[in-house]
Formats: sequence, structure tokens, C-alpha cells
Amino acid sequence: MKAGCELDGKRVLVVGLARTGLASALFCAARGARVIASDERSESELREAAEKLVAAGCVLELGGHREELFLAQDLIIPSPGVPYSLPALDSARTRGIPIWSEIELAWRFLSGRLVAITGSNGKTTTTSLLGHILEKAGVPTLVAGNIGVPLISRVETTSDSTVSVVEVSSFQLENIVNFRPDVGVLLNLTPDHLDRHGSLEVYGSAKARLFENQTESEFAVLNADDSGVTPFAPSRPQLFWFSRTKRVASGTFVRGDEVVFRREGAETVLLRRAQIGLRGEHNVENVLAAASAAMLL
Repeated sequence: MKAGCELDGKRVLVVGLARTGLASALFCAARGARVIASDERSESELREAAEKLVAAGCVLELGGHREELFLAQDLIIPSPGVPYSLPALDSARTRGIPIWSEIELAWRFLSGRLVAITGSNGKTTTTSLLGHILEKAGVPTLVAGNIGVPLISRVETTSDSTVSVVEVSSFQLENIVNFRPDVGVLLNLTPDHLDRHGSLEVYGSAKARLFENQTESEFAVLNADDSGVTPFAPSRPQLFWFSRTKRVASGTFVRGDEVVFRREGAETVLLRRAQIGLRGEHNVENVLAAASAAMLL
């Protein structure tokens, strides 16, 4: 059961007004929240977004971030590009004010099943592949996240029969609370965004938050060939692996020219490796990850 979320009458501060922040502010305003939209940029730099926000009844706070404004809210939604360590956000955390990423907000209103895909490389390709597989299988599918359209913008088009396939970043995962995908996929881990996270370990831990709320009824899919990924294998969800180089107990692997899915001892040949139309070993991994998620769905 998802944690509920009542926005009507709540004081909501949206920080950062790029695509995700704009979508989040409009979503909350449409549900009766008293939205303040904050950005370091000026109104002239945000002309089109500012017009949409004002038309929706949002109050604009531009040109900087005032700490006292953050401390007067019921909920704060920072955009992915807003630093986790922003001093005003730290002050709000100290006061116990809820701070949610856009994917946390969207998840609380989402219908149907959710697949969330993260990793240093290949997220967009794998998200696109899985969306394509599901659509070809006749599954009502929505593709969203960093791949183009914020998940919050797709909530209204979901239903109990929908599968949402979402590319998520470490920045988005930093501010989750109860976010819980039905299938979480961690593709790989290489040094990236260390200017924000500080170390590879902290970066990996942010990625691994993808699994932290999953239960025994959900699935985690990880790259068995990536030594940076394997230490972050979770204990609670059902664990599936993908590998180009070895047979896995549960998951998808390459055996000769066959791509094989294995679950509870039963094996299914999915396709021939020669049928993969994308070049490069990294794309073999992307196909294995997408195939694993598709089979689990």
C-alpha cells in the first residue's frame, strides 16, 4: 500500500524551475496546494515558465533562495539539479520538513506497475528497449523520467493496467522516502557526478536507494559483471542478475549464441545474440537488463 499524499491546502515549495520543477509545481497547484516556485534565475530568464506558473496560481520567488521561506513549508520538492547540500535544504531537514524528489511525489499518485532504471551508462537505451518490448507485447506502456518527460507529467495517463518505465538518476534518488518500484534495475557504476557526491561509494549508495524500500514481492535486477554494482545487491527484493560472461542462478545470461532467462531452475531461450541489432558489448548488457525486466513483468 502506498503512503498517501494530500496536497489540497498544503504549503509546497518547488525549488528549481527547469522542466521537472515546472511540471511538479503545476501538478501540485492543480491539486489545491499553495505553491511557491523558487529559482536563482530572474523572471526575465524564466519568462515562459513564469507565465505558466502565475497562470496556475503559483507564487514566484526568484533571484535566490531565502532560508526563512524554506522553513515555512509543509513540503519541499527540489529539482534534480538543485544540490542536496543547499544550505536552505539542510535547515529544512533539521526542522523535519519533508523533502521529496519529483519521482517520490509522482510515485504516490501513480497507478499500475513501475520499472525504474538507473546506472552510470546505458539508462536511456535500456529504458527505450524495455518500453519497446512491452509495447510490442501489447502492454499499455509509458516511458518517462530523464529520457524526456518527467514522470509527474505522466501520472494522469496511468491506470491499473499500465507499466511505467522510468529512467532515474542518482540526483532524483537522493530525496526519495517511500519510492518503491516493482522492478528496479541497476546497470553499472563508474565514477560520475563526483563533484556532487564526493566519492564513488556515496554515488553508488545513492543509486542503490532504488532498492531500499522494496519488499519480497518486488524485483531487483543487477549487473553480475560489474564489480562496482555487486556490493550493492539488496537483501529483501527477489534478486535477478544479468551477465555477458557467465551463467547466473536467476536472471539473463549469454550462453554461446543464445540469450537465456533462468528462473527457479527453468530456462527460456529468448533470442540469438546475433539478433541483437545494437553494436557493442555495452549494448548486449543493455539488452540483457531490458530482457530481465520484461520477463519479470
